[in-house]
Order: sequence, then structure tokens, then C-alpha cells
Amino acid sequence: MNSEDFEGRADVNPAYLIIQLARFGDVIQTKRLVLSLLVQGQVHLLVDRSLQALASLVYPQVTVHGIAAHGTHGPDVLAQVHKDLESLCALNFLRVYNLNFSGLNFALAGMFPVDVVRGYRLNSGQRLIDAWPEQVMRWTRSRVQSGLNLIDVWGLYADQVVPPERVNPVATPRGGGLGVVMAGQNARRSLPAQMLAPLIQAARGRVGHGPVYLLGSGAERRAAKELAALLPPTLRGEVRDLVGQTGWQELIHVVGGLDLLLSPDTGTMHLAAHLGVPVLAFFLSSAWCHETGPYGQGHLVLQAMTECAPCLETAPCPFEISCRRAFSDPAVLRYVSGRTDKGLASECAVMASGFDALGLTWTAVAGHDPHASQRVRFRSMAASYAGVAMPVGAEPLLDEIWTRERDWMLPQTLRGRAHE
Repeated sequence: MNSEDFEGRADVNPAYLIIQLARFGDVIQTKRLVLSLLVQGQVHLLVDRSLQALASLVYPQVTVHGIAAHGTHGPDVLAQVHKDLESLCALNFLRVYNLNFSGLNFALAGMFPVDVVRGYRLNSGQRLIDAWPEQVMRWTRSRVQSGLNLIDVWGLYADQVVPPERVNPVATPRGGGLGVVMAGQNARRSLPAQMLAPLIQAARGRVGHGPVYLLGSGAERRAAKELAALLPPTLRGEVRDLVGQTGWQELIHVVGGLDLLLSPDTGTMHLAAHLGVPVLAFFLSSAWCHETGPYGQGHLVLQAMTECAPCLETAPCPFEISCRRAFSDPAVLRYVSGRTDKGLASECAVMASGFDALGLTWTAVAGHDPHASQRVRFRSMAASYAGVAMPVGAEPLLDEIWTRERDWMLPQTLRGRAHE
């Protein structure tokens, strides 16, 4: 955004609104933007009402508002939304960050002056997408070579963004044992009990002590019992089945005390990273650690590296989810248990988290990441577009599928985002 945008405003303590109407994990992945705006003034966060209590626990310095965004349909939604927003409409926001592409988000954007809204806007009934989110979506055309963490995507909406290493604590074991998240929202990105049980045994060997907490929604109770039955008797006695039994406060308490969380790409995984608890995640199918991996130092991701990964989760899989097989590889299980004497098969890589000037990075510490060099060049190009200084001599990766001629037209606003 441009310094001219602030002309005529002399707010001593300006107010900002973030509209984040997506899921559990997305609320937590808004953290870099939240922290960046808290440095500048008051922050208000609008979420689905089912996540209001969670958001208040995660962001105690933020004023959280709830809205009937999920689960309300038909003509009743308009009356309910109007009621939910009465107090919000009375506030005068310097900026409104509208983060989701949805009909409701565009409708909400129409409540505010068009020049105040960033992201997805509505101007005289016309839907407008700012240059930054439009460019980010263009980059996803080649996901294996690109990859910008979602926390950084949303964080870079701010004109003065906090350094990436300040977002989450360095991951440190807390002494409370192993946590296991049963499944993610998409079944293809999760593992069946027969594959998850050996991973749990290996991860428990890595931790070396403490109970094993099973975590998940009530819909996974039967799967949790099946999983526990597949564990050896000595480990079965350490299982604490909390599936379907934790509210937000209880979940934060349990996760915050763990030595390690084993999880697919889930909201609980992002919660662990937020709390500074080490994560060992397994990413397959459409899950790609470069986009939504746990944010912070000290995390590992077992990333499926099949030729078809990452795929589009809405399209049927023609290979019967063959990327799952990598997680049964004895070499992968040995690595998870802490023994790294042998290499991994080409279909899996162990990725370790780190940072560059742009944000979160992932580097293969076992196995092979065939697109690592192109991704370094991509990040140099993305940083140039975003106005972030990268190391001297970094060669940008330029490709016409990712840019348009007008992206480089002058004058440019900060971080290359021209609000047309």
C-alpha cells in the first residue's frame, strides 16, 4: 500500500479490521498479519461464530467478532448477518483486510468505503481483486516450483510486516509426551489406521517417554478405537483417547504441553506451531509444506514427492492415492524414530523449516526435493514483487505464466500492489 493512502488520516491509535471467514487453521495462519497490525494500532478480527472463542484465546490483544458465516443458508442468513454486524458497522476502520474469495466476503466489503478495503473488494456492485492476491493465485499455476506460505501471503498485506521469526516461538519439547491428530478435513490428506499406527510407534520411539494423546473430532471416535487396537500392548496402555472430548481451552492445554505433535495438515498442527510445540507432519495428496506447513523454527514435514504431487483435492485421484505408500517405507519409519542411517525412497522427503527474508522456507534434510533450486529463484522473484530485500546475487525466476506486463508498470505501490 502507498503512503499516499494515509493522507488526511492522523489517527493516533488507528483501528484495523481483518475479515477471516475460513476454517480453524486459517484463523491461526492470519497471525503474521495480526501481529503486524497490532504494532500500528487496534486490531479487530471477524470470524465465523463457531471460531470466535478460539480466536479470542489465540489473540488475547484483539477484539474478536463473530458472524454466521458457516452453516446458515437461505433467506435467514441475511437477517442473521445484519444482526451480527450491528456493532461492527459503528466503528471507523483505517483499513479493512478482506482475506477470502467468497460471495459473503465480497458482500461484506460493500459495507466499507472501497478505498479502505484491501484484498477482495466491491465497487458499485463490481467485484475487484487487488494485485497482490491476484498475483499469488497466478503463482499457484506451478505449485512444485513456487510455494509461499499462507501466513506470509496474508502477512504481506500489511504495509509494515513483522519479521517472520517473530511470528511463532522456536519449537521446544514440553515434556508431556506425544500427540496424534487422527485426520484432516480432507480424507485424501490423512492416513488410514493401518498406516498411522506404525508412524505412531516410530514417533513414540523418537520422544521416548510419556503418554500418547489421540486428538480429533467426534466423527473420528470409531477410527481412534481401531487405531489404538493396532498398537502393541505396551504402547496401548499409554494411549489417552481424547477424540471428541476437547473444547478449545482443553485442546490448547493438551497441545501446549506436548513434546511432539504428529499430524496431517490440520488446524491443530497450526495451533501447535503457534504454541511453540514441535510438529512432525505428514503431507500428501494436495497438501504441500511450502504453502501450509507448520510455521516456525524446529518443525519437520514428511512430504510425499510423487510426480503427481501436489494434486488438486477436488479432482478424483487416478492413482488410488498412491502417495500414501511413502509413509509405510521402512526408511521413513526409521527416520521418524530417530535413526537416520539410510536414505529415503524418491517418493518422500523430510523437510525442515527455516526462514529467509520473505518468510518460511522448507529444506530437504533427508530424501530429495527435485525443484529446490527453482524454488529459491522463485522466492527471489516473489520477494522482488513484494518489495522484500533478498540476499545479493539471488537470481530471480521469471516466467510469463506467473506475470503480466502490467505487473511491472510504473509507478508501483509498496510491495508491487497497485489497487486499481
